[in-house]
Amino acid sequence: MTYKPVQGSRTVIALVQDKPGVLARVAGLFRRRGFNIASLAVGHSEKRGLSRMAFIVEGDAETVGQVAKQLDKLIDVVQADDITDQDVVYREMALVRVNAQPSTRTEILQLVGIFRADIVDVGAEAMIIEATGDADKIDSMITLLKPFGVREVMRTGRVAMPRSALAKGGRDGFNVKR
Repeated sequence: MTYKPVQGSRTVIALVQDKPGVLARVAGLFRRRGFNIASLAVGHSEKRGLSRMAFIVEGDAETVGQVAKQLDKLIDVVQADDITDQDVVYREMALVRVNAQPSTRTEILQLVGIFRADIVDVGAEAMIIEATGDADKIDSMITLLKPFGVREVMRTGRVAMPRSALAKGGRDGFNVKR
């Protein structure tokens, strides 16, 4: 799914050194500039010793772009970019623990199937559902699960990556939209 940003929300990705304190320094830069980080996801990258971060921050394009440039200057940051205006693929993952009595499991399974989610754990009185997709899809699934009794929700936050170029030699994230 191509990301259509919410007004005032920007997506910044950064490739950083994988060592203690980097996350605090990067987050501190956003904090000092008065930005609220709405979502933050961090994980190992394809390069040993480097991690990739995805931030969703609230702010205008010019100001967030300046913060991305300042991030790029931090010693532990290899590269930082505001990718909001590019053609982007994004996803979020959620684990949802929901009450599941034997009498309601069939209905929950049908609902989970509609959202192409997976049951990853089943207990005597509850089950855990794993869902991946955009925030609206996950929000909708959780809303429909509420009548069963949602016990716990854990969400990753949005991860994003520019789409691959459609033409050989093209730039990723800059595809011609049809």
